[in-house]
Amino acid sequence: MPTKPMTYRDAGVNIDAGNTFVERIKPLVQRTMRPEVLAGLGGFGGLFALSPERYREPVLVSGTDGVGTKLMLAQHLHRHDTIGIDLVAMCVNDVIVQGAEPLFFLDYFACGKLDIDVAADVISGIAAGCSQAGAALIGGETAEMPDMYADGNYDLAGFCVGAVERSDMIDGGTVAAGDALIGIASSGPHSNGFSLIRKVLDIAGATEIDGRPAHDVLLEPTRIYVKAMLALISAVTVKGIAHITGGGISENLPRIIPDGLQAQVDTSSWQQSAVFEWLARHGNIEVDEMRRTFNCGIGMIAVTRKTDVATALAILKDQGEDAWHLGQITTGVGQVQFL
Repeated sequence: MPTKPMTYRDAGVNIDAGNTFVERIKPLVQRTMRPEVLAGLGGFGGLFALSPERYREPVLVSGTDGVGTKLMLAQHLHRHDTIGIDLVAMCVNDVIVQGAEPLFFLDYFACGKLDIDVAADVISGIAAGCSQAGAALIGGETAEMPDMYADGNYDLAGFCVGAVERSDMIDGGTVAAGDALIGIASSGPHSNGFSLIRKVLDIAGATEIDGRPAHDVLLEPTRIYVKAMLALISAVTVKGIAHITGGGISENLPRIIPDGLQAQVDTSSWQQSAVFEWLARHGNIEVDEMRRTFNCGIGMIAVTRKTDVATALAILKDQGEDAWHLGQITTGVGQVQFL
């Protein structure tokens, strides 16, 4: 029997630090608020009211994700301020492919011992990502579990809910032969393939990519496409959208292609960034493996009518995106043909 009364802090959990952390991040969270949010941070659940004037038949679209072992690289380098952007991006980019506007976001931060400065850096990135996506950060959970995680280690998960009018949903069902593929540039590997990337880093060492330290390039946060895609959807008929994540174009584009059709992708239509050439060279990674592991420079693909290609590219350029006409949809039994 203990000689003195035990406390939760004796077991490694500091409730006071948790409360201090919540107070510290409240201004960050406040900057992401939308008019539909009914309560601030600190309640048992986040409250969000859909506007009856805006939607006749709303469909809620949800997404959840993490950032994979990119998190290990960020922790190794003590760079915590952008990994939250990755977390938001991986969720909201999945929601927008259905045509849904992201409405609100929640995060889960789990650690061995709460370091308020580190956690605040992470949440600042999450708040920045939510601002980019137009989503309110309406809640989250901070879990201090000393027997689950070593000191200095933490894990992240994110949860996003969006909404779209039922008649405006995008699911690839109307994709037809002759339609065009519009590719939008990625900011690098995003948050995919980092188990392989970290092995390549071990081989390559502290090298540079296109004149920048390799670590800086690889930690570039995942691009958030929400505002650009909403602008595109409002201007042209978008029949399908694929978020190019783990599996690359090879595995993600077929998810929106109906039976009896295939995609022809012209690999000369875009210039992939130097980071992918660096990975292939230092890791001795073959082309097919690169294409099914990494996005290879294309973070999102939209399917439009062929007649809308010029308009689509102009809209995306106005939104600050680099975009290309990648190829077309044809009849066939294959999934993706790289030409």
